[in-house]
Amino acid sequence: MNRPLSLPPERPVHFIGVGGIGMSALAGILADRGYAVSGSDPRQSAISQGLRQRGARIFKDQNKATVDAIRSGVSSSPLVVISSAIPSNNPELIAAKSAGLEICHRAALLSWMISAQRSIAVAGSHGKTTTSSLIASLLGAVGMDPTAIIGGVVPAFGSNARTGSSDLLVAEADESDGSLVQFRPALGLITNLELDHTDFYPNLEALIETMGRFAGNCTEVLANADCPVLKEHIKSKHWWSLEETNNANFRAVPISMEGDGSRADYIENGELIGELVLPLAGLHNLSNALAAIAACRLVGAPFSELQKALGSLVPPGRRFDLRGEWQGRLVVDDYAHHPSEVSATLSMAQLMVNSGRSTLPWVPKRVVAVFQPHRYSRTAEFLERFAQALCPAQKILLAPLYSAGESPIAGINSEALAQAIQHRGVKANAYSCLDELANALHTESRPGDLVLVMGAGDVNNIWDHLHNQSNNQSLAAAA
Repeated sequence: MNRPLSLPPERPVHFIGVGGIGMSALAGILADRGYAVSGSDPRQSAISQGLRQRGARIFKDQNKATVDAIRSGVSSSPLVVISSAIPSNNPELIAAKSAGLEICHRAALLSWMISAQRSIAVAGSHGKTTTSSLIASLLGAVGMDPTAIIGGVVPAFGSNARTGSSDLLVAEADESDGSLVQFRPALGLITNLELDHTDFYPNLEALIETMGRFAGNCTEVLANADCPVLKEHIKSKHWWSLEETNNANFRAVPISMEGDGSRADYIENGELIGELVLPLAGLHNLSNALAAIAACRLVGAPFSELQKALGSLVPPGRRFDLRGEWQGRLVVDDYAHHPSEVSATLSMAQLMVNSGRSTLPWVPKRVVAVFQPHRYSRTAEFLERFAQALCPAQKILLAPLYSAGESPIAGINSEALAQAIQHRGVKANAYSCLDELANALHTESRPGDLVLVMGAGDVNNIWDHLHNQSNNQSLAAAA
């Protein structure tokens, strides 16, 4: 697995677990480029169906029969791609090894793609998906036609992957398993740095060491000067900042921050260039957008065209994503699963309530937070910080902790988080299942509320539970 990757056009590529957001992006790009792509995933989804439409061969079963099928009738031995989510006892992986097929991690394939083009790789603890999505959207809008590999669905092109005709490539560089140290992009962008993925990193120092190695592999680095950890530990040629006191290459000085967007003066290398009008609320989104503009400027995009394109920006899927209206409540889904992300998302929602302006169809009156802790290790590390981050919500409902395959830790669950919140004088309820939580929303929320659903597990399915209950109630009333 450590040999240099060889991927001539005639070589088939097979993905075990192709339905994953990162794996499917790579598979889609290769399919668009004419490779014979196949993949397996027991879950049949819109992602796997989209890959079929792009010419990929998708198997439901992960076993020896699938390996036999991909080896049949081909002149070149398939390359098998896996992610960290594929366990060593996966039957298909075992069969592929027994057949002598070359196995590579998805990071090695992404590294090969990054090295083959003029690449922008976006790393950091928070905001990677949004920032990489904004970069790809802006570059596409100004006619620079990038290839993009993103960890979320980008509204501008309706997918997590885009095959462009230029030499530019925008990729999200995930730090969760340390594999980003393999990447050697022309421009490495680092949004911020804060301890997370405590299942992999024992402490912040280990994460800093990994991010430092990533930065050292980049031809140039663009980093966030407002992050004290980056300023202290990462060497960067270019910096961006929202602070007037920072001597950064790219700055956005806020003029107004409302619930329906932001306005800021844009300053580049000390010179006032123009005004940014951003249709995304919150300081974190202004920082993400400034990072995206800075990256686009560094690869040659004209500011006047970027300025015009800002008005059409939309965040990627599961980032303050409006699911719809339910019984007079707005239901929004967000991927926030770290205390800093929860705090930023709740602040944005509260800004809409307080400012009387909103990017949503109407201005909500209250914020009802529905949160699902993700991983025992993360919840144990940040229990008190999660409690503090959630307290500003007018109501707090907790879904069962999503283990993501981790073994339980004694005393760590949603009930423990509810108690930590209540110790701060704020009421919070933990529920045993999503159906119970959905049922509680009938009484714990009211018309005019924004029901803000946050988490990286299956809590985004709460929308379906709400509608199923409503449909069942309607059928019962009709009977």
